[in-house]
Amino acid sequence: MRLQVFLSHNGICSRREAMTVIQSGRVKVNGRTIKEPSFDVQGGESILVDGHPVAVKKYTYVMLNKPVGFTTTKDDPHAEKIVLDLLPKDLHHVSPVGRLDQDSEGFLLLTNDGALAHRLMHPRFHLDKIYVVHVKGRLSTDTQKKLEQGITIEDEKTAPCRIHKVRYNGPHTEFEMTIHEGKKRQIRRMLISVGHVVYFLKRISIGPLGLGDLKVGQWRHLTQQEVGQLKRD
Repeated sequence: MRLQVFLSHNGICSRREAMTVIQSGRVKVNGRTIKEPSFDVQGGESILVDGHPVAVKKYTYVMLNKPVGFTTTKDDPHAEKIVLDLLPKDLHHVSPVGRLDQDSEGFLLLTNDGALAHRLMHPRFHLDKIYVVHVKGRLSTDTQKKLEQGITIEDEKTAPCRIHKVRYNGPHTEFEMTIHEGKKRQIRRMLISVGHVVYFLKRISIGPLGLGDLKVGQWRHLTQQEVGQLKRD
């Protein structure tokens, strides 16, 4: 991690201010004055700013299999149930990354690592998210192609997506849908615009990570390897 980013992540100052602080010779790494903002640090060094040690902020990464009925927010006095209600009190410092509708279930990532959260939510990183979708009616091949090419909703065109593992269940259709955007109620709005009502929606993976056998309502900490995968993806 660049020294400039390290100072910002650990609450010393903004990233822009960190550049000035470093270049003015106010930062020492293992006793050596460093004036290069891009200097690489691993987090185990002794880092001083104006002679005071920088306390490394501890980050927490949680995978939650969100049930239907819980609002994806850290704090909402108007919500009957929020996702933090599913976590122990000592994890209430984390925040949800992105959206997952109240009437949807599945993989929700929560963390206090703001930099990673921003990266994962930014469309330019094209982080794939896979959903299991059940809709009323039979999804035709033509409609599938139309959705995959991107459709216009309220004067805004969605990015291309992928629909796979299509299975017909009587009058209904079940499939998996991969998107990398995160617009509000995007999948439901996409499907309703082509005449299909979504009655079940579950996110099963974010980037390289999947729910696995994590049951609905359960949570677990990400492993160091999984965090590394998210940061590399």
